[in-house]
Amino acid sequence: ECRDMNTFVGLTNLGATCYVNTFLQVWFHNLELCRSLYQCHNSRAQEHNSESDYEPQSISDHLHYLFALLQNSNRKHINPSGLVKALGLDTGQQQDAQEFSKLFMSLLEDTLSKQKSPSLQNVIQQQFCGQFSYVTFCNQCGRSSALLSRFYELELKIQGHKNLNECVTEFLKVTFIPRISKQNATQRIRLHNLPPTINLQLMRFVFNRQTGHKKKLNTSYQFPDQLDMRSFMEGLQGNFVYKLSAVLIHRGISDARTGDWNKFNDEEIKKMEGKKLQLGIEEDIGESKSQTRKPKCSKGYPCSRNASMLVYKIQLEESSETPRTNIEVPTFLQRLVDQDNRKFDEWCNEMADMRKQSVDKGKGKHEEVKQLYELLPARDGEPYEFIHLNWLKKWLDDSTATKEIDTTLFLYDLFENIVVEGAAHGLNVGVHRFLKNIRSSSESCCNV
Repeated sequence: ECRDMNTFVGLTNLGATCYVNTFLQVWFHNLELCRSLYQCHNSRAQEHNSESDYEPQSISDHLHYLFALLQNSNRKHINPSGLVKALGLDTGQQQDAQEFSKLFMSLLEDTLSKQKSPSLQNVIQQQFCGQFSYVTFCNQCGRSSALLSRFYELELKIQGHKNLNECVTEFLKVTFIPRISKQNATQRIRLHNLPPTINLQLMRFVFNRQTGHKKKLNTSYQFPDQLDMRSFMEGLQGNFVYKLSAVLIHRGISDARTGDWNKFNDEEIKKMEGKKLQLGIEEDIGESKSQTRKPKCSKGYPCSRNASMLVYKIQLEESSETPRTNIEVPTFLQRLVDQDNRKFDEWCNEMADMRKQSVDKGKGKHEEVKQLYELLPARDGEPYEFIHLNWLKKWLDDSTATKEIDTTLFLYDLFENIVVEGAAHGLNVGVHRFLKNIRSSSESCCNV
């Protein structure tokens, strides 16, 4: 299918790897990451023949090409199987989406670190990496120690909480640690700096001790359109106000160009009405009817029973934000996209011609049958012919391949009915042999 140029390109569902499609759309809509990937060196740019099919070699090559197609392809959706295969993922096996996010970001960071440009080497850290420390306080002597650590996402427990503010508060709260080095102590997490893009993993699965399996929490959960982290930064100076950019439930990504929200569900992409994120019954996939009542949400606080990850981006002045239309696809990649678009357009034209021919043929057949149908009835006293039903069916299916009418078989059926009716009256066995000969001779000359 051709896409509407005012919509985004979807990704083909390959089976159990729909979580890959979700993250790819999130990363594609991170304009800074997309721009940086376009600047990376492509190992095939010089040697590739524009007339041959392009085969990416590295993970970054796959992302280059995939992002270029997502930006400028004429297709309604594209196939990410090349990247999925390069990652060694099994399309038939469901994997942990949060674990995939961590591993892929680590792999991408390692890949970009090998680029010659320093700005590209550190793009993942610059966009997604923040710092916090584990602060341990001894209750006996009053001393404290801090262990500095980097993070690319914050894992927030949602059990027992109704909104994001409560979850962040628990994440940073003081925890009592009994008997460390024979002394009681407390520990807490202190935030030092936050990245431009904050990924918040919502821990919707908890371990059920009774069953020994993980259990999903389907409670409704509120999160703000605008996230103010200043109260959690303990007086640190800086811009810590974020706006909601993406909600991972298969769908829900904000267009960086216009601020509009779109639902991304693999191949299907639908623009949502208004500038505010609207989540309701439609986002609760597979829930029972008793759970499908739309949760009550405050203004500016969307609700979800299925959201597994929230993405917030630093709120900048509108003039500071770069629209996607200003991100230029590298010449080499655009040439590949144009080549794919030409092939796709040719295929679409061929399909359109085939459909037109089929429609025209069907209309012609309809007119032919209509005209013949008007000639079929025989008036009283007029001569008429018998037409075998099997022949008529074949003619309706394909009149060009149908042979001439042979009434021999029809006569056999007629005489056979007479024999059945007359059998009780002692019909001669020789008649049966005569009919058998008619049958065999008719089948040898015509199959109707």
